[in-house]
Amino acid sequence: MNDWHDFHRLMATQSEIALATSRSDTPNVRIVNFCYLPENPGVLWFATFKDNTKVAEFEANSRVAFTTVPYGSTEHVRASRAEVRKSALSLSEMQDAFIEKIPSYRDIIAVAGDELVLYEIHFSQADVILDAQRMGKVEWTDTQ
Repeated sequence: MNDWHDFHRLMATQSEIALATSRSDTPNVRIVNFCYLPENPGVLWFATFKDNTKVAEFEANSRVAFTTVPYGSTEHVRASRAEVRKSALSLSEMQDAFIEKIPSYRDIIAVAGDELVLYEIHFSQADVILDAQRMGKVEWTDTQ
């Protein structure tokens, strides 16, 4: 098992994360599409509607956790100590990366792009789980 290779492979091929938030000690998990660029280690992006309830949760508590959503296997990436923040980038600046990864995102942007806000999740380590016997960890120091 090559932890870094498997990390990048899973981040490139899996398109959804289960994003865990908490507000007033009440946990919440939802599935969101995401985009990860290897040249920006420790950062992934997702878009959400401006008035979505998760936006208020982010403002109340920026600490989050996530796991990629596996399909057809148990392989996934998980980060338990992450932080969410509104991106300095606009969705239009990231749309090509989203569309390359998730072609149907073109339609979402066309219909609702003005109502979407881009967020970033920053994390400095992640668990890479291929199955019950093959697990590893990747870490880096600069996630800014």
